[in-house]
Amino acid sequence: NYKAIDMPAHQTYGGSWKFLTFIDLVIQAVFFGVCVLTDLSSLLTKGSASMEQKRQLRKLISLRDWMMAVLAFPVGAFVVTMFWTLYVYDRDLVYPRLLDSFIPQWLNHGMHTTVLPFIIIEMRTTHHRYPSRTCGLFAVCMFAVGYVVWMCWVHSMTGVWVYPLLEHIGPMARILFFVCLMALISVYYVLGEILNNYIWDSSKSKLKG
Repeated sequence: NYKAIDMPAHQTYGGSWKFLTFIDLVIQAVFFGVCVLTDLSSLLTKGSASMEQKRQLRKLISLRDWMMAVLAFPVGAFVVTMFWTLYVYDRDLVYPRLLDSFIPQWLNHGMHTTVLPFIIIEMRTTHHRYPSRTCGLFAVCMFAVGYVVWMCWVHSMTGVWVYPLLEHIGPMARILFFVCLMALISVYYVLGEILNNYIWDSSKSKLKG
């Protein structure tokens, strides 16, 4: 539905890929696709003695867990909380009223609200093994740096910042803003790890009890 919207910004340099919301939608779609594939593979290999099938299943589980830890939870939580925080403060900084004529309200919530509860439900129903905190934080920071560089590149090519907020602040303020955003997404990574451990440590304790 998002791709079907005939919005002028989609026709400019970078298309939909310059928006973190769209990147997050792709991340969530791929992640939940991997989850489904993992579950199907687990059912199909149940009771199988094939070591190769089990090895492939372990790879899928590792990919699913890595995506959950590094991309799905931190990026999803970041998009939801940052969008609604800025929206409540001054919606024109992140979601100008002009967009209401292109994007229906239900789709806006589909992009900026439902992502977080779905990812928390996934965390509650499936145990995910997180990588070491150093490796996980490094991967999250590389994603954040990559997106900041991409935004700067789009600005250098078009003269326009992806988000209206960046038009209203000076160069030093932008640098500080980018640093704060990278720190925030790192906090969400750690929060996801803590929440995952809390949920599953509590579940193990109840089973033992």
